Amino acid sequence: MSFDLSGRRIWVAGDRGMVGSALVRRLAQDGHDVLAAPRGTLDLTRQAEVEAWVAANRPDVVVIAAARVGGIAANAARPVDFLHDNLLIEANIMAAAAATGVAKLLFLGSSCIYPRLAAQPMAEEALLTGPLEPTNQWYAIAKIAGIKLAEAYRQQHGLDFISAMPTNLYGPGDNYDLESSHVIPALIRKAVAARDAGDAAMTVWGSGTPLREFMHVDDLADALVFLLEHYSAAEHINVGTGQEVTIADVARLIGEVVGFAGDLVFDTSRPDGTPRKLMDSSRLLGLGWRPRIGLREGLADAYRAFQAHDGVRLG
Repeated sequence: MSFDLSGRRIWVAGDRGMVGSALVRRLAQDGHDVLAAPRGTLDLTRQAEVEAWVAANRPDVVVIAAARVGGIAANAARPVDFLHDNLLIEANIMAAAAATGVAKLLFLGSSCIYPRLAAQPMAEEALLTGPLEPTNQWYAIAKIAGIKLAEAYRQQHGLDFISAMPTNLYGPGDNYDLESSHVIPALIRKAVAARDAGDAAMTVWGSGTPLREFMHVDDLADALVFLLEHYSAAEHINVGTGQEVTIADVARLIGEVVGFAGDLVFDTSRPDGTPRKLMDSSRLLGLGWRPRIGLREGLADAYRAFQAHDGVRLG
C-alpha cells in the first residue's frame, strides 16, 4: 500500500521529546506541514484539553510519540506515573483522533513490551506469551494497552491505526540525568565526567554482560515516515537494527568516543534488567527499509549533541 503524506496536516504528539523532535526534523526535510502544541498549552493526560485541541487543529495524521519515559531506577521509583500517565496519553489522543476522523495514526510502543525471557530475536508474535521484565513492567503494560487500543479502533471502526515498536534509542535530545536516563546517555555523561576529573575508572551499573540493540533516533524517524507511507495492518511492527552489543562493549566504545581511557568498574548491586533484548525486524526490513547510522557514528553524534546541550536534559 501507499499513503501519500503530501499536503497532510501532521501532528507529532510529544514533538519536544527525543523521538518527536527527530520525527519533526525528518518530516520537515520533505516539506510536510507539522503541527505542534505550544509548550505548556496542552496536557495530554487531560481528556477535555486533548479533544479541544484536536478539534480546533484538525490534523490528518497523528503520531503518538508522547510518553512518560525513564530508565530502570525511574520505573522502580514511580510505577503509578509510568502506568497511569501513559494509559491516559494514548487513550486521550486516540479517542480525539477517532472523533475527528484522522486519516492515519501511528502509535509508538517499546521493545520492553515483550516477555523477559522471550526467544531471541523477539518477533512480533512473542507479545503476551510470558511474564514481563519486572523493572519496567509498568511502562510495558501501558504500551501493550496502547497497541491493543489501536488494534481495537481498527477492528471496531475501520480506522487506519498502526503501531511500531522501536528498539533502544539514543541521540540528540536525550535525557542525561544519571538516575532517570537510559544506558547510553548515562554512560556518555559518566565518561565525560570521569575524563574531565582525570579519574582512573568509571562505574557502570550492573555486570556489563546484558546484550542490547541500539538505534540512533534519526534512523527511527526515517523508519516511521516509511511506515506511515507504506504500512497498514493490525499487527504491530518492530523497528530495530538487527545488531546487538554488550553493555560493557558499548561502555568501552563510548569511552573511546569521548576520550576517556580509564578502566570500567561494574556495580553489580545495580540491576541488569533483561539479559538479552534483540528485536526481529525482518518484517520491516522485508518492506525495503534499512538503517543508515552505525553505532560508533551514532555515538559520536550523540556526544556532539551532549556537548552542545542540544535539547539534552541533565536532571
